[in-house]
Amino acid sequence: MKKFDLFILVYCIIIVLSVMYATQPLQPLLANEFQISISDASQFTAVIMLFLAISPVIYGYILEKVNAKKMLINSSIVLLVTNIFLGLSSTYEMFLFFRTIEALVIPAILTSIMSILANIDKENIKANMSIYVASTVLGGLIGRVFSGFIATQISYQVVFYSLSLGILLSIYFIKKLSYEGEANIVKPRICDVFEILKDRRFLTIYFLMFCVFFVFAGVLNILPFRVKEISKDVSEFGISLLYLGYGMGILVSLNAKKIIKIFHGEINTILVGLLFFLLITLFLSSTDITIIFGLIFLFCLGMFTVHTVSTGLANSLKSSQKSLTSGMYLTFYYLGGAIGSFIPSIIYEKYNWDIVLFLFGFVLLLTILVVIKTKKYFLRD
Repeated sequence: MKKFDLFILVYCIIIVLSVMYATQPLQPLLANEFQISISDASQFTAVIMLFLAISPVIYGYILEKVNAKKMLINSSIVLLVTNIFLGLSSTYEMFLFFRTIEALVIPAILTSIMSILANIDKENIKANMSIYVASTVLGGLIGRVFSGFIATQISYQVVFYSLSLGILLSIYFIKKLSYEGEANIVKPRICDVFEILKDRRFLTIYFLMFCVFFVFAGVLNILPFRVKEISKDVSEFGISLLYLGYGMGILVSLNAKKIIKIFHGEINTILVGLLFFLLITLFLSSTDITIIFGLIFLFCLGMFTVHTVSTGLANSLKSSQKSLTSGMYLTFYYLGGAIGSFIPSIIYEKYNWDIVLFLFGFVLLLTILVVIKTKKYFLRD
């Protein structure tokens, strides 16, 4: 693959993920601006997670064959327009409407990029997918920190106008891509889905990632409100700095093989990661923002260890339908994220942070027990 092509794709991923997560640190500000509840503000992130979960089904049935580059350009143009309107939105309904349109096109952009990465250099698919994962993590990190900084220094509207400029630049770059092939979009069949779910190993991994991302998304989505509850003086930029721990995902993805070697296998690594993730989640009951800042680094370390190892394990299992199993993995992953971004915020609103952490602790403990019970099925292979 040409280095310039790779640069273009990485830049596009970073911009799209920045758009996706830019609203997260701004949620208390937007809730105050539009006079809405915590759960209403949480929908700005949850709606994109939901569409990322159902997109393999939607695009699989609507699009049999489509030019990946063309889909990338057209979807990016829609994203550009919607971001401008997000900055212009004066009501909650208007803001959510344009955010929902973004939720429709972001999966199309990511599907196109993944397809191009997989086909433009078939000899280095694994390396390209690692670059994809690292780029999504970096994009999520930059988007959160950037939006908090801009909102504090100027205004939240400028966050969306700035991202629009970034998208405009990505459209210019995409036109220079040398790849002209079609996107590989799988049309899932119900019988194939049930056949995969009969395999206890896939079922365990899907359940595992649903629960882990449910907790992860839940914590990161409520975090801005929790910080404001502890101290009303914390700025949007101060909130966004708490997400620096998200960068642990890059560190983990680049050292996955070494981590697996230390704990003697994937399942052991997943169990250790889950246990660590559970303990750190419970410690988040702290009311010291400095301690919470440090804990988020460890929280992300636990989550990304489980996520990275589970992704590798799912892809290594013998299956003739790699595209479908990967698509189902993303569906369960983002479905957990969508529900985790919304339901816990309702519980937090009605009760308190400790009750939410108790729920997360229960979910993770259940996940650990399921993995222990099904461990034997992975050892047989």
